[in-house]
Amino acid sequence: MELKRKNLHIIEISHLTKTFQSGKNRIEVLQDINLKINEGEFVSIIGSSGCGKSTLLRIIGGLDEEYEGRVLFQKKPINTPSRKRGFIFQDIRLLPWLTVEDNIKFSLPYKTPNIDNIISKKLEIVNLKGFEKAYPKQLSGGMAQRVAIARALANRPKVLLLDEPFGALDAITKIKLQEEMLRIWESEKITMILVTHDIDEAVYLGNRVIVMTNRPGRIQKIHDIQLTNPRSRISHEFNIQKEAIYKEFFGDVEVPFAYVI
Repeated sequence: MELKRKNLHIIEISHLTKTFQSGKNRIEVLQDINLKINEGEFVSIIGSSGCGKSTLLRIIGGLDEEYEGRVLFQKKPINTPSRKRGFIFQDIRLLPWLTVEDNIKFSLPYKTPNIDNIISKKLEIVNLKGFEKAYPKQLSGGMAQRVAIARALANRPKVLLLDEPFGALDAITKIKLQEEMLRIWESEKITMILVTHDIDEAVYLGNRVIVMTNRPGRIQKIHDIQLTNPRSRISHEFNIQKEAIYKEFFGDVEVPFAYVI
């Protein structure tokens, strides 16, 4: 079932420009980004390596505070990290000496009420019930990433920021976790912002796909993805959407047959 967007802009970005100092040179990474993200949306941000998409995500998350322009979360300036904006990285970052449940517990505020119940419910959401006492070394890559998702959800964020979370996984595990992420998005009703370089993933997960230019990263085009859930990667509609975005990067070059089926 397709989740209806709400009118509230949970993230508002106005004239965002970001530069880095490299020796004597100043490198412009992001240039005049203007974007509004609605509460409950799943937005994919796609672009080539170095276009600034991960930097944009870090700014939204409050991990980078040095920029020009304005970035708001629920109408207030973002100037620090917050549990209301959770992160899931490609690097899973579980503590190897802690069990699954203790990894999740470690991320929660001290003396969180009903903490065991919270952990149990989040592990159930990611289909990891029964693995509470397992250690990271006993988990597959996909299972470890599910723990990272459960850990992020345990803080009950308003926005979940996904920085290429499935990039290091094998193709089959990646597809399964993409399906799980859509299910979680629908059930938890959390705004999700995904950074990826994978066009297939961007279209499969997103309500909107933000296409960025090469550095300095600017918004080249915003695609509304007109697909209903459950989504199918082999549907005609899916491949029309994907081909349109492919042409944003490669112009009129014919899309390879293996890519669009």
